[in-house]
Amino acid sequence: MAAISDPGAFQPLAPLPPGGGGGAGAGQGPGGAKLAAAVEAQVPPAEIATIYVFRPIKRDGKEWGTAVVTRKSDTADGRLRVYTAKYMLVVRGKERGQGKFEVVEVGLSPAAVLAQVMQAIVDRGGDTEPPVELAPTAWYEGR
Repeated sequence: MAAISDPGAFQPLAPLPPGGGGGAGAGQGPGGAKLAAAVEAQVPPAEIATIYVFRPIKRDGKEWGTAVVTRKSDTADGRLRVYTAKYMLVVRGKERGQGKFEVVEVGLSPAAVLAQVMQAIVDRGGDTEPPVELAPTAWYEGR
């Protein structure tokens, strides 16, 4: 899996049309499966506490997706290690199936604070759908 050097590559250039640009459910489909594999390469599924998956956006033959993954840590205060995982996958054209995937550890947070941050992202972003909270067993089902 390749890391992305241009973080701006994940930003759609125009606002979403009414009804969004989704498709497969949050964390599902080829993009979600490849993102789950990229996360698994850095964070063993047994150590994952929670996964917050945002609705993917499809536009111009590409799909963009984001997830926030929390990992159990051994800190005395019970904070979780927080990772952001993003991807861009080509879904149409000659380069179909090719993509860029990035998983980055971004900090430590109590679980309650992270849940509030996820809701605040929705409130500030104007998105009508909050991220879907998944257990690792749901994301890695069938493995």
